[in-house]
Amino acid sequence: MQHLISAENISILLKLGSAMLCGIILGTERTISHKAAGTRTYALVSMGAALFIIIGDMVMKSYAGIAAFDPFHISSAIISGIGFMGAGVIILRGSSVTGLTTASGLWVAAGIGMACGYGFFALGFLGTFLTLAIFVVVWFLEQQVRKLPDTHHHHPEEDKDLKDLIG
Repeated sequence: MQHLISAENISILLKLGSAMLCGIILGTERTISHKAAGTRTYALVSMGAALFIIIGDMVMKSYAGIAAFDPFHISSAIISGIGFMGAGVIILRGSSVTGLTTASGLWVAAGIGMACGYGFFALGFLGTFLTLAIFVVVWFLEQQVRKLPDTHHHHPEEDKDLKDLIG
């Protein structure tokens, strides 16, 4: 089993953490713009993609040179399958969308499961910890952002005031 504190695991933390941070940055903008897919959704999708790339890299290193073995077919089938599962939890009601964070959480959970399945336990537990941080800590931050004043939406009463000034 891998040592938990190693140069490789620090590199993984930096990769996952930077992907998560980038997703948080993008998702915060989406939250401010009142879009359905917000901070947690973007953070999960970004980190999940990094998780799948890291898994692919680790698998290539672990199984290099073994003939007729292509773990990427298995990985791609899992990713496609979980995409269909995620689509099943996304619900559209009028202009409201629910289930996006759940769908992206399932997608990341598939990556975590793949990491553990290949024996990359530190990667799996690290992905779990960071996903939990997105669900809990980033949820709290997202709630604070949602309380900010809305400056992106057009207000018709402002047009009336402007017309009154112009004449």
